[in-house]
Amino acid sequence: MSGEELKMPMPVGELGIVGMNGCEDTAMAVNDWLTHWRGSRNEHGFKIEVECPRFGTGEGKSIIRQSVRGHDLFIITDMFNYGITYDMYGMQVPMSPDDHFQDLTRIIAAAGGKARRINVIMPMLYEGRQHRRTSRESLDCAVMLQQLQRLGVENIITFDAHDPRVQNAIPLIGFENIHPTYQMLKALVREEPDIRIDRSHVAVISPDEGGLNRCIYYSSVLELELGMFYKRRDYTRIVGGRNPIISHEYLGGNLEGKDVIIVDDIISSGDSMLDIAEQLRAKKVGRIFMFASFGLFCNGLKKFDEAYAAGLFDRVFTTNLVYRTEALKARPWYAEVDMSKYIALVIDTLNFDRSMSELLNPVGRIHRLMARLEQSHQAADKKAAKSLA
Repeated sequence: MSGEELKMPMPVGELGIVGMNGCEDTAMAVNDWLTHWRGSRNEHGFKIEVECPRFGTGEGKSIIRQSVRGHDLFIITDMFNYGITYDMYGMQVPMSPDDHFQDLTRIIAAAGGKARRINVIMPMLYEGRQHRRTSRESLDCAVMLQQLQRLGVENIITFDAHDPRVQNAIPLIGFENIHPTYQMLKALVREEPDIRIDRSHVAVISPDEGGLNRCIYYSSVLELELGMFYKRRDYTRIVGGRNPIISHEYLGGNLEGKDVIIVDDIISSGDSMLDIAEQLRAKKVGRIFMFASFGLFCNGLKKFDEAYAAGLFDRVFTTNLVYRTEALKARPWYAEVDMSKYIALVIDTLNFDRSMSELLNPVGRIHRLMARLEQSHQAADKKAAKSLA
């Protein structure tokens, strides 16, 4: 073996990518990036073929169709893909997050301890919103993480965790919480090339106190004004498992004439986002853009269609990390943020056991993006000045 070959980094094990039910497209896109970077391995690239069939009672099993001995396995799973159904007692039943999690544990069990290492890429953390105990209630997210640890998982990669402190439940294995900040801004610049992202033209808004740290990052890196809404709740009653919101109160400076970016981790029903957009519109802001890592739209799209028609907001940006219906993709107000290349970079980095620091800190990439945007504005201004002359 030559000296140059000895210097080349060695992977932890032969790379294997498993796309769980509903994640086949994402796994294929990630596989395409990796085969493009590394060269073709075989006709399937690095993809491992698996199946998770169900019996008529709703019980299931998992099958891995090829050997995974010595592999560095990366299992990509979407816990919230309700577009996958199965037959149970003659009924078509949509898969719940619980069903998806059981299939994940079955795939790990099917590997039979033969893989060199098992890594789980779970973009939206299963039970991530049940991360702390406030009364006599379950700590589901912590239990889930500990179960994966007991099954032999060594790394868990998630995106924009509702509360990343839940990783304290598994302090001895890897837990990476990645924020899609750069990809969100890149999509915004692509969809709205005329936007001027500076202190005079744009402000960042947190929809509640829980998301303030997320918004502080945007405002600090981009040097923008920051505002926040806080939720006034009715603590005398509980509706849907929580105290209902009475109103959203704004804390911050004057927003008149500025474009605003509302940043949150999840759009569930969307009621809070739309209420905030209505209040911002009353403050005579410019365009309203909504950033959310996960667009669930649990109550459908009708309210967003009506709000868009009424001019309450301009665009909604969410990632492709969770299931999106074709109806959502077709909406004029919706813009998708593709994360497949970033996931491929994460897998490539971890497979060679390299540091994740640069991937987790996108400040340099954001500044380069803003520099390119400013250059395009300057070129457009010069062209406009010449035409007037």
